Amino acid sequence: MTTHSPTESSPPVTSPRPPRILVFDSGVGGLSVLTEIRARIPYCELVYACDNAAFPYGTKGEQELVERVDTVLRKLIHDIVPDIVVVACNTASTVALPRIRAHFRNPVVGVVPAIKPAALSSRNRVIGLLATPGTVARPYTQRLIDDFASHCTIHRLGTRRLVEIAEDKLRKKAPDLEEIRDIISPLFADPDLDTIVLACTHFPLLRAELAAAAPRAVQWVDSGEAIARRVLDLLLSTDSLSCDQPPTSGFDCWFTADDKALTALREGLQAFGARTLRTIPGLTLATGQTIPDAVQTPCPSTLRPQ
Repeated sequence: MTTHSPTESSPPVTSPRPPRILVFDSGVGGLSVLTEIRARIPYCELVYACDNAAFPYGTKGEQELVERVDTVLRKLIHDIVPDIVVVACNTASTVALPRIRAHFRNPVVGVVPAIKPAALSSRNRVIGLLATPGTVARPYTQRLIDDFASHCTIHRLGTRRLVEIAEDKLRKKAPDLEEIRDIISPLFADPDLDTIVLACTHFPLLRAELAAAAPRAVQWVDSGEAIARRVLDLLLSTDSLSCDQPPTSGFDCWFTADDKALTALREGLQAFGARTLRTIPGLTLATGQTIPDAVQTPCPSTLRPQ
């Protein structure tokens, strides 16, 4: 009779590895969510992916947006092989999540307007919903209001300009507080308003400017912290991933277009902890052009990851 030692007969033992998380948006707004994930899960491997070739998503029709997000994320998932995908865009989350989840076996976490926590925390039950025009008007947003804030007065304000201001801020262009004050002033027409939902992931990047421009103090509520908690809960339930690792030094950034605007972003991205910028290989853009093989550009070595 032939016998085998335990070493010969047992399958190889693999050590748990750090989790890899893909955070996806059309612009830089998802960095507000990525920052919350890094703070709560410092040991994870993070990749930030930005579909800048199709920015902004808020101007796209629903079917066009579903097809675009599906195409880009299929490529990203194939190349990056993440354990969790975070769609850090309210617009994309409200229309594209079912399609994405249909072909990705691991968890996909979306971002929705933080209407429920705002309704729970508002003393006067008067809430401002600050979002892109698409998010303000979508039936999904109305369902959230009906389900969680039917007892509240909701003042909606859709703006694309704040998205542009947030993008410019990361390119070192100082926001104009007077312009921001003019944009948000309709919300403050109601003297009882005490809470504003930042229902676009770009907007928390302007939290300090929004607070400075507001005529009075209010609560500013967004989904970033809740998303980070959800991602951590999912990781803790997965035995093959290690939650006992040293902190990572930064994250990589992937983009769908390499242009002058991306060049201007490098310093701002590095301040968030970006190590490298690269374009996504082999992805056909809406213009019919194909991005060449991945181009990787280190962030300036004189700037250290935070």
